[in-house]
Amino acid sequence: MPQLDIADDTFVVAEPGVVAALVADPQTWRAWWPDLRLEVTADRGGQGVQWAVTGALAGSMEVWLEPYADGVLVHYYLRADLPRGESVRAARERRRRDWKRRIHAVKDRLEAGREPGRPREEPTDIKDILRHAE
Repeated sequence: MPQLDIADDTFVVAEPGVVAALVADPQTWRAWWPDLRLEVTADRGGQGVQWAVTGALAGSMEVWLEPYADGVLVHYYLRADLPRGESVRAARERRRRDWKRRIHAVKDRLEAGREPGRPREEPTDIKDILRHAE
């Protein structure tokens, strides 16, 4: 059993393809996980990406995208061991907090100006969203 086994689900009111483009962009990966080396083990296109993870962790990670209602459920999974002597508890909490901060930054950007209960508005420039993915 891996030392870290993290699962998270976040709903983002956005076009699933926009979120998929963000997740598929290697620049996003480097910004989100600068201490990890990621090798794609499964490119699922619009459904996300799975990676083998080395660097500060050793294991696997996945972002699975599930279209739902007027948005997308972003499922995040991290299963890894700590090759360095970091505390498992501290690493788990830091990785959870870092993921939530990153995915909520995306959520805030894509849902900016949208009132709850209102339909989503389509972004005008995917490159602008990718630039603000950090």
